[in-house]
This record gives sequence, structure tokens and C-alpha cells, in this order.
Amino acid sequence: MTFTRIREPAQVREVMRRTDDFAPTNALTSVVPLAPATLRILSRVRFALPPVLASATGAQHRSVRTMVGKFFTPAKVAAVAPRVRELTAQRLAVTRAALGRGPVDLAESVARHIPPVIMAELTGQPTPELGLLKRWSRDSLELFWGWPDPDRQLVLARSAADFYVWLRGEAAAARGTTSLFGVLDAAGLTPAEVCSLGYFLVIAGQETTSQLINTALYRGLEDAGAWAGLAEPEAAAAHVRRVLSTESSVPTWRRAALRDTEVGGRTLPAGAEILLELSGNHPADAAPTAYSLAFGHGLHRCLGARLAELETALVVEEAARALPKLELSGAPPKWLRLLSFQTPLTVTATNAVRGTP
Repeated sequence: MTFTRIREPAQVREVMRRTDDFAPTNALTSVVPLAPATLRILSRVRFALPPVLASATGAQHRSVRTMVGKFFTPAKVAAVAPRVRELTAQRLAVTRAALGRGPVDLAESVARHIPPVIMAELTGQPTPELGLLKRWSRDSLELFWGWPDPDRQLVLARSAADFYVWLRGEAAAARGTTSLFGVLDAAGLTPAEVCSLGYFLVIAGQETTSQLINTALYRGLEDAGAWAGLAEPEAAAAHVRRVLSTESSVPTWRRAALRDTEVGGRTLPAGAEILLELSGNHPADAAPTAYSLAFGHGLHRCLGARLAELETALVVEEAARALPKLELSGAPPKWLRLLSFQTPLTVTATNAVRGTP
């Protein structure tokens, strides 16, 4: 698949704002064509992703967005801060104990645990067992935003099919409840539409936040002299916003041109595949709100933006306060690099003074 890249932040906002010229219809399309054997695995479980939220436009999109947004209001997000601190403290206690025995991977001991719990509590929608959830999430991201060969696709498709079967069961169980899936069902969405929304909301609602926490922790620990200072709330928040503006966990997103048009003096034909770069292109003296483009812009701005930023800042703050002597350990980590997702796969750290966490 060939993309026209748009990097300049003002032009990215322009494309996202011009909904009559650019549509999100390709937002959830696999980057590489899925092989026939892959499609057969998915079809056996009636796997379908009709446009509902991220890939939808029009009245239904606005209606669904309003319903989902009620689970992530500013007041509800602010109210979870004590819970985020509580969960982080629990994971840091485990980490502190492990540091007495040697280096610890903070991605494994801290970052992966907190967002799934918060997401489940906000939406009333249960999540699978953590190890299963993380495998399903990573596999689905790779299937749709990676470049798997046909053999790898088979492995990923089986995982995606299992996830979809679980989602279908959850959608059925949610009928008549006040959970997110129950609200969508009561509003008249079909089971396939509920599963389509849930498929990526369950992933995006926790996996991309865990990825952002990984990056924020890693970049914070790179400057050993500044790490302890991130225990100050303002410093932690500013650090997370720098990460969002330079290397968000969702650095790009896609759009398709609906007609022949022009952006920034460049002609784009109808059907052009557009890759919008959401982070990494802001000048050093950019406006203080530059970080916000990492969550998109306009009608498709991420509904969980406040939540992701809050969780990440609180985890960084609490970690720097509880473990001020942390420093990175070992070789630089390998990174997950997909078309629209990135994160260090590990954040291995130890104490500067061994044995005194």
C-alpha cells in the first residue's frame, strides 16, 4: 500500500477537519492484503468490522460518539485519579521488591497492569485475563497495522478470531446492563456493530495507553539526572506532553481522499491513501497545545485523550517518587514499530545503588 504522507501539523489538522474531502474509511483496513487462508479463519467466526466509530462518518458516527463519550467525561476521568495512584502504588511495591534481586522490566511490572483495570471500571465492560488480553491486543495490532507474511497472518488471525468470539459473548451478556456494550445494544446497534466498536476500543483503551506509559518511563529514565524531578506533578505532566508531541504511541493515522483535492499546494487524486503524522513534527517553540494532535483532531479526536494523558502522568509521577534512584539497565530496548503504533517493548531498570530501592 502506497501512502501520501502529510507531516506539517497545520495540514494534518486541515485534513482531519475537512470531512467532506477526506474520510476515515481506511482507518481499520489492514496495511497488507490478507491472504485467502487468513480470511477463511476470520470468516469461520463471522468476523466483521462494520464502520461504527473510528472508521465511520455521518449521523450514526456522531450518535455513537456521544454515547461512548459519556463514559469518558472530564469529571469521570478526573475521578479515577486516586484509583490510578492506588493501582500504581501496588505495582510499584511489587517492583520495589523485585529490584532487590536485580533489574526489572517496568513495562511488565507496571505499565501493562493499570490501563485495563481503569478501562473496565469506567465502561463497566469486563476485560479478559491480562495475559490473554495483551496477546490478543498485540496480535490484532500487528494483523491490521503491521506487515505480516501469509504464514504469520495465520497465527495472528487465529488470535483475532478468538478475541472476536469473546467479544460476541460479551456483547450478548451485556444486554440489559448499563455497561458500554449494554448501552450500545439498547440504542439499536447490531451485535456486529457492537463487536466492531469493541474490537478496537478494548485494544485502544488500554494497549495504546500502556505503550505510552512505556515510552514516557523510558524517556524519563534516559536523563538520569532529571528522573527524580518527575515526582513533581507539573514536571510529570510536562514530560508526558513532550512525549506525546514527539513520539506518541499512535504517531500516524489514515484518511482517504473522497475526491480530487489539494492540501498545502499538493494535488491529491480521489482515492489517495493519506498517512497523517500526528507527532514528531512540531517545532521546538510550538504552542503548548502541540501535544494534543497526538490524539487526533476534530470529529474523530480520541475520546480517551484525557484519560491516557492522566494515567501516564500519574504513573510517571508515582514511579519517580517511589523509586527516585532508578536508572536504565542493559542494552537499548527493541521497539514495536507498526504503521500507526510504537513503543519500547521493554523498559529495564535497576537502582543506582543496588539493594536500596
